[in-house]
Amino acid sequence: MDLWVDLSARGNRTAAIYRALVQAIGDGRLRAGDRLPPMRALAADLGVSRTTVATAYERLTAEGYLAGRVGAGSFVTAAAATVPAPAGPAATDTAPGGDVAPAATAPIALRPKTSWDFLPDATSSRDGPLWADFRVGLPDPTLFPFDAWRRLISNELRLRSRSPGTYDEPAGDPALREAVAGHLGRSRSMRAMPDDILITNGTQQGLDLLARVLLEPGDVVALEDPGYDRARELFRSHGATVTAVPVDAEGIVVQRIPPQARLVFSTPSHQFPLGIPMSLQRRRELLQWAAERDAVIVEDDYDSEFRFAARPLEPLHALDRSGRVIYAGTFSKSLLPTLRMGYLVAPPSLVPALRAARQLADWHGVTALQSALAAFITEGLLAGHLRRASAVYRRRREAMLSGIDEHLGEWLEAVPSAAGLHLTARLRPGVSLRSADIVGPARAAGIGFEGLAAHFAGPATVDGLVLGYGTAQLDSIDGGLAGIARLVRRFASSP
Repeated sequence: MDLWVDLSARGNRTAAIYRALVQAIGDGRLRAGDRLPPMRALAADLGVSRTTVATAYERLTAEGYLAGRVGAGSFVTAAAATVPAPAGPAATDTAPGGDVAPAATAPIALRPKTSWDFLPDATSSRDGPLWADFRVGLPDPTLFPFDAWRRLISNELRLRSRSPGTYDEPAGDPALREAVAGHLGRSRSMRAMPDDILITNGTQQGLDLLARVLLEPGDVVALEDPGYDRARELFRSHGATVTAVPVDAEGIVVQRIPPQARLVFSTPSHQFPLGIPMSLQRRRELLQWAAERDAVIVEDDYDSEFRFAARPLEPLHALDRSGRVIYAGTFSKSLLPTLRMGYLVAPPSLVPALRAARQLADWHGVTALQSALAAFITEGLLAGHLRRASAVYRRRREAMLSGIDEHLGEWLEAVPSAAGLHLTARLRPGVSLRSADIVGPARAAGIGFEGLAAHFAGPATVDGLVLGYGTAQLDSIDGGLAGIARLVRRFASSP
């Protein structure tokens, strides 16, 4: 066992060895049953006499930290492993001649430049089992073709084992960028060149890179209200002033965007969280507004792969003629959240700065995963997965709409939506309910969902429920909605 002991300070070396071992036991580096180095070996490593080490071991044994076994050595006792480590050396540790070992230095209380209390712990959503899982933004992992993915990953690792490793391009694997460009052309009628694409670790990293490149502290960012909370707080963390802009039946209200806004973040294909699509007229208004004010539009097309009615409207990027739109996409919603693979499609003028920002942040992603995803797309596996998954999600969506009408129709009505993996049920006129009052009790009963009010930047102008069906099993939807209805009945009041 390697054991580091700091003997640089003046003082009793026996006491220093004692303190180091007690600290190692207290913080878990030495666990119950671990065998300590032989006294002679540790003394040689530290450059001290065997007697110095033996004295420290004897003290630890006398205090119950160690137990000796004849012919085997000294071992950490089970009782010792439960004792917390001391905060620092005792004031009575003196060296021969009266030298006092230096006292422990009080830890410096470092403070972040901003409070992070606004961001809930991501693990909190996993506390306890859910029998009715209506959480938002989660695809069903049981639909993912793991066998095909395992084959592709194995092929990539086998190929890479035959060549020396090196750092790769910050923009991402060229084969994946080409595959993404082809996928967007087929599925979204977008003309994107591989050199316009930057592969990211999910949309969130893409937004972070855009903030680094485009924003200065104090710059105004306009974001839909209600809107995507994580985008709002990310831009705030970069010092931007985030302004909430209301949404109506056609999308973001362009006339309410501050004229000094440097960046507008929007979800036009499937507004988050309401689910409404932005009308064609509103899209044109937004593009005109950005061109007149030299602003940037970030189009988050987070779950457009799953559509269940009508032909999708063209994305803003396809309508853009002035290079104002940056398109953000992700595979986390269509494949697996843990895949953490997204991309940006940016104007050529921004690509060099984004590549440089990515290189400074983490250089590049996991290239074996990127190459495997490229093969996944080019072999037609992505298209096949989307067809199969869409059929499953369509049935769940129909069951969700039927259940909302049957169990919750007295208080809520579903917002019309033709895409994505969630539905929003908005309170009917005259119904009074705070969604925050029922989210917690429902979670305790094994039913997970979100309240609409939680997605407003300030006081909510309307409330309701945001219900995902990505991971909701078909046989749990009706019962889960019936359980929500019992809570709504208890907390809601009608005129």
